[in-house]
Amino acid sequence: MSLVGLVLAQAARTPEATALIAGDGTRLSYGELRRRVLAVRDGLRAAGLAPGDGVLFSVRPSLDSLVLAVAVVAAGGHVIFADPGAGPEMFTARMRLARPRWSAAESLLYAASRLAPVRAYARRRGLLLPDLSKLDVQRHVYTGRWLPGVPGGALSLRTLLVTPADGPTAERRLSTGSASRNAAGISPAPDVPGMLPEQRTECPDLGGDAPAAVIFTSGTTAHPRAVVHTGASLTAALELLRSRVPLGPGDVVHTDQLMLGLPTLISGACWSLPPLGATPAVFLDQLRERGATHTYAVPVQLAEVLDVGPLPDSLRHVLLGSAPAPAPLLRRAVAAAPRAEVLSVYAMTEILPVAIATAAEKLAHTASGAPGDLVGAPLPGVAVRLGDDGELLLAGPNRCSGYLGDPPLDWLPTGDLARLDEQGRIVLSGRKKDMLIRGSFNLYPGLYEPAVTALPGVAEAAFLGLPDPVHGDERVVLAVVPDPSADAASLPARLRRDLPDVIDHAALPDEIVLLPALPRTGRARKLDRTALRVALTEPR
Repeated sequence: MSLVGLVLAQAARTPEATALIAGDGTRLSYGELRRRVLAVRDGLRAAGLAPGDGVLFSVRPSLDSLVLAVAVVAAGGHVIFADPGAGPEMFTARMRLARPRWSAAESLLYAASRLAPVRAYARRRGLLLPDLSKLDVQRHVYTGRWLPGVPGGALSLRTLLVTPADGPTAERRLSTGSASRNAAGISPAPDVPGMLPEQRTECPDLGGDAPAAVIFTSGTTAHPRAVVHTGASLTAALELLRSRVPLGPGDVVHTDQLMLGLPTLISGACWSLPPLGATPAVFLDQLRERGATHTYAVPVQLAEVLDVGPLPDSLRHVLLGSAPAPAPLLRRAVAAAPRAEVLSVYAMTEILPVAIATAAEKLAHTASGAPGDLVGAPLPGVAVRLGDDGELLLAGPNRCSGYLGDPPLDWLPTGDLARLDEQGRIVLSGRKKDMLIRGSFNLYPGLYEPAVTALPGVAEAAFLGLPDPVHGDERVVLAVVPDPSADAASLPARLRRDLPDVIDHAALPDEIVLLPALPRTGRARKLDRTALRVALTEPR
């Protein structure tokens, strides 16, 4: 069954159960979720959205964004995630590659990208927004109340929500008789236990190569890069996650991550969404108030939450991802949630998830003195091999079909350098592009940063190479964020003494710099090495 079919089938089985809780506490039942998805799907079809159409999606995580995204895929389209705030030139290049037929955005974004006073305000805040109303698209859809700047003729999500999805409309009754697929490529949904005959509805057959999501990630203005996931690869990813992290009715999953929220809905659990820009205190309060059994956070976010207070006893699984989880944080998480399994998820946009390691496994690896960051054994079906230079290459049913405009992939080059230990587990040693050159020695920061972070008194650590004006080689700087309980004044001297025991002598830093925090970027709060380089080159 397709991804959308799985969500709708679960909704038909448990229509009275709570499917979603919004950031403001609004609750949505499975039955109402199903009604809204089908209503919007029917409205989109009636307005001309055809199978294969791409929809530029600029709606922040919310009940509306979930309904609209699922409805687009239910109608046979695919969702294009491209940040309008990436800059006008990059955005234009991405649109030239993706060629969306539709645009869906918040009314506030349309207003901010079109009205001169709002554009000026955004520019003062460092945000250069393109005029979305000038996109060469067939139709616009907006969420929220109408605002000046919304293009004329744009469809309102609120209007689409009142479409009679369960009525015998021509748009909905696209297949008749015993035909297995109609001309639009839509197949009847299979019988589902507990589903009434009138609840059965057509769903797109996304089991093959049809795109479901296009996600822009890296790349340049000249060569933007977008990951293409099919319905099959996304469904495989969700099932892999569910096989390792049990989910079911009665569970409450607190996250704004779509790739954990969708398995939640497929399993009949409740997806709890934090409000946009939730502070650590609000995030923790909602974990407690909603009785969360599962949550996901990037490491920096979890550290901020733990600074506020202990995690609730209701938690059974704490998932960390998007960036390496340092040993001190893993120890804090285990102590703060003794009844929960703390898991570190290794994944990337192109293939998710790849491997999942427990906090105990990662801490044992660090304590053993073995170099690198243990990320765990490949999940079932994920194939692994190493390139001649040690780069990790991956394949599997959950891998994307490739990059938009490029030939299909056989093996995905990850950019991560790795080895397999004696148990077949993946151990990362660094990023190819982060390599530092010191004479004849190649220093990979990711190989040594976990060992440094595990030392007493160190909260975070990062290696960086700065040009040496005398020798032309790279001067290796170790940036350290002291643990709040550490004596910062004596920390550099202690590190000079202890570092030779945990890292190669050739990797010892030329300079140790203490910083109050490491610069982070994006929703994943990953280390921003470019910003760190700027900070370290400024007079200190």
